Amino acid sequence: MTHSIGALERQRAEILDQVLGLGDMRRGSIVEQYLRCGKTPCCCRTPRHPGHGPYFAFTRKVLGKTQTRQLRPGPVLTQLAREVETYHRFRQLCGQLLEVNERLCDLRPLQAAQPGAGIPAVKKTSRRASKRRSGRRSTAS
Repeated sequence: MTHSIGALERQRAEILDQVLGLGDMRRGSIVEQYLRCGKTPCCCRTPRHPGHGPYFAFTRKVLGKTQTRQLRPGPVLTQLAREVETYHRFRQLCGQLLEVNERLCDLRPLQAAQPGAGIPAVKKTSRRASKRRSGRRSTAS
């Protein structure tokens, strides 16, 4: 599907406007669970019983560790669900934005490289010289 550069730029601007219109968001997910209590005379022990609940848990990763917060139905759960949903919408829009930008980059003509611009030259050093220097430092210490 080919688009003109102008159409893709308008599409990118629309996506960015949608991102700006998003409200509060937070990473994580909310899970609804039904659990069995394990008591012998309880009705949850029957095979067709779904279990006690629903119980809700908000889970997210913080510094590589999973944090879980138990929630009850009410305003806190409603607010968290809305914020998590907004985050998922944000991720979806970011994916669309990247796709549009990649198509734009493919369609744009290559720009001539200007002298002095781009990647700077890297000075090469011989390994022998660096070893010699490091050897002197270690003996002087």
